[in-house]
Amino acid sequence: MRVPFLDLKLQYHSIRDEIAEAVQRVLDSSQYILGPEVSAFEEAFAKAQGASHCIGTNNGTSALHLALWALGIKSGDEVILPVNTFIATAEAVLLCGATPIFVDHDAYYTLEPEDVERRITRRTRAIIAVHLYGQIAEMPEISSIARKHGLLLIEDAAQAHLASLNGKRAGAWGQATGFSFYPGKNLGAYGEAGAVLTEDAQLAEKMRRIRDHGSEQKYTHVIAGHNYRLEALQGAILSVKLKHLEAWTQMRRKHAAQYDKLLAGIPELSLPNVREGAGHVYHLYVIQANKRDELRTFLEEREISSGMHYPIPLHIQPCFKNLGYKEGAFPRAERAAKRILSLPMYPELTDKQIQFVAESIREFYAEKGGQS
Repeated sequence: MRVPFLDLKLQYHSIRDEIAEAVQRVLDSSQYILGPEVSAFEEAFAKAQGASHCIGTNNGTSALHLALWALGIKSGDEVILPVNTFIATAEAVLLCGATPIFVDHDAYYTLEPEDVERRITRRTRAIIAVHLYGQIAEMPEISSIARKHGLLLIEDAAQAHLASLNGKRAGAWGQATGFSFYPGKNLGAYGEAGAVLTEDAQLAEKMRRIRDHGSEQKYTHVIAGHNYRLEALQGAILSVKLKHLEAWTQMRRKHAAQYDKLLAGIPELSLPNVREGAGHVYHLYVIQANKRDELRTFLEEREISSGMHYPIPLHIQPCFKNLGYKEGAFPRAERAAKRILSLPMYPELTDKQIQFVAESIREFYAEKGGQS
């Protein structure tokens, strides 16, 4: 039985007519950048997340950079962020001329609050909390730390559409929150797209100006900005998909519960921890596994695809050598990086596919034993 890691075609075929109508509407209007389709999506997404303002961007990296830029992060500043995240989080800091300061993760793969506080210096200006894999970080405690030290707080919710903690959705804690709509995300465009949420009307207006070359009206540039505009085609497509996102999220949760049940009791595995009060949206279902690489090969031989998110922590990436970190600096992230494995996870997975994945994992450990 073939089990792809992700199958975007299945989702597309389920909404093909709605997508065709939305695309045709854009083609008929011939308005391809920003415009009413983008505005409609921004309004709908802000409402879905419980936010006041949404600014659509051309991708998730731009969304984070736009937020930091508008908040005044600059050369000489330090920004604290997790070491176990996609490089885009750190790139957004570097694009502002600031220095990323890495922090280890907790038992939920999100920022360890105690490590955050340890690394605050007189140059620290902001904290970026990444809601990794679809689970919100320990935001009440991180928010308290940010207030105590007078720091800006930005949420990276690229993997956390509709995720919640204690009834509050991603975007409820920071000055700004960046989202990605990369095709494989829980809410994915058919190309690149992103957005920033904020409760601050003045900040929202500033970000709208920056994303459109600093202009308030055509050829009048109040500031020097950039071109981070969202395309109308992507706005229209995202509006269609947003209507289905709640149902798709519930399917992800159902699949995660099935994995939890079928993989329980395997001593060689660590299953995902879920924070009390968390509404995890399972962008990824990540286990830790003894003999991870052998297990992955075993699954591939059975046509079961898997992933690793992320196998090299940022502090030992070649591009960050100049920051002076050494191996051993972040033991929890380094150990997890050698053991993490992302299993197939998307709404259209079938019960039989999940059962086959779980049976194959059990078969591997029955044959190979469980020593690391």
